[in-house]
Amino acid sequence: MQETTTATQTQAYYRHLGGNLYASTVHAQGAWNDHEQHMAPVTGLMVRALEQFQPRADMRLTRFNFDILGLIPAGEFNIETTVLRPGRTIELLQAELVAGGRTAVRVTAWRMLTLDTTAVAALEDEPFPSLEESERWHGLNVWPGGFIASLEGRNIAGHRPGRGRAWLRTPHDMVDGEPTSALVRLMGLVDSANGIAARVPPGQGSYMFPNVDLSVHVYREPTGEWLGLDTKVTFAGDGIGLTSSVLHDEEGPFGRAEQILTVRPIPHAE
Repeated sequence: MQETTTATQTQAYYRHLGGNLYASTVHAQGAWNDHEQHMAPVTGLMVRALEQFQPRADMRLTRFNFDILGLIPAGEFNIETTVLRPGRTIELLQAELVAGGRTAVRVTAWRMLTLDTTAVAALEDEPFPSLEESERWHGLNVWPGGFIASLEGRNIAGHRPGRGRAWLRTPHDMVDGEPTSALVRLMGLVDSANGIAARVPPGQGSYMFPNVDLSVHVYREPTGEWLGLDTKVTFAGDGIGLTSSVLHDEEGPFGRAEQILTVRPIPHAE
């Protein structure tokens, strides 16, 4: 990971080519293959598309279910957004990332009516150590790729394989020349959870463990630039795993994320 610099502050993960056409930059490069995009910035860009699609001031996005339908190629692609279920108080939206005539990622998202319920507000997720209680962390450097190189990280004492707590931030906007909302910025980091407490070292062990989905529930509108990930990783004995995270900003917990994993031997060229 690299520290924030003036030079990187002017760069972004994507260029907007007009309409629903975009192009990825090197900062969106994936960790498993150098010719693919990392799911984290893809998540942020698709949330941005949903956020800007027929917005309503009295509603907000609350749940995102992403299905990764195959390798997400670098380069140019479209994002196509629609309403699956219109409603006065609840709407279901969908966005698809289409590259080379193939849908690579599909997300459905609930957008729900907001109202004042402070009289019954309550929180059960445990508090997260503050930034002041964390230490500068370069643990994600074990992963290759432009996206991982774009991050700044801090970790909490007790970090180990399968269990970790870390703060992440990026100096990059999601789209070149356009402002990035807090929701888009933080959602564009969530998929990193699968790498912050890996059970086996990437590139050094004999197994890979990519996620095939990302499911995020946002019970409070997030703020700021730092994402706190309180993460646990489970590997079952039959090739399936799960990465589970409680999501935090500097004000406290705001949501949860789950990633189902395919745990399998790394193929080696003959």
